[in-house]
Amino acid sequence: MDYTKINKDEILKWLKEHLTDERYSHCLGTAECAKELAEQFHEDENKAYVAGLLHDCAKCFDNEKLLDIIHKNLKVDENELMNYKTLHAPVSAYCANKDFGVCDNEILSAIRWHTLGKKDMTDFEKIIFLADKIEPNTRDKEYREEICKILKEDNGLDKALLKCYKETIKSLVKRGLKICPVTVDIYNNLIDITNSKECDKVNKKN
Repeated sequence: MDYTKINKDEILKWLKEHLTDERYSHCLGTAECAKELAEQFHEDENKAYVAGLLHDCAKCFDNEKLLDIIHKNLKVDENELMNYKTLHAPVSAYCANKDFGVCDNEILSAIRWHTLGKKDMTDFEKIIFLADKIEPNTRDKEYREEICKILKEDNGLDKALLKCYKETIKSLVKRGLKICPVTVDIYNNLIDITNSKECDKVNKKN
């Protein structure tokens, strides 16, 4: 399999053994969705498939193991340690490189930032981020359809990302959970980007 040192069947076998059935199904769905979005936005479909397939490879590691890998091998900002649900992202990128032989920096970065995201993501990184949120196997159908509709609009990737961050912040507030400062920064940045592009579009028409 391109971009990995082992073939697809071996990867699927590893994922099947290390993930719950639902998480395994989610990874398959994310891989297929990422491939479709890559085709839509003229990115490398095979790279997107690999990133989608491996994005949650460390998801079912226990918190102790995730933290042990992070402290011994990775540099993770303290803000990211606020929520244990996001610890698997940097560790999944680490495992994609160490265990599956992925050396492509764009794949590794897309996996690394698929949960929190970051400012100024590449289109490829945005695709993996969104595929994780809207894959058809385990995600809400109505939400998926709404995002897919937005993706067809001008500047669809940024608009879809902004929608995802709005819903994430709403959910965190509703549940009384902490909001990572990075999430707020990305949200504000996306508002600036989408507003700027909309103004540019209006100016061109005039």
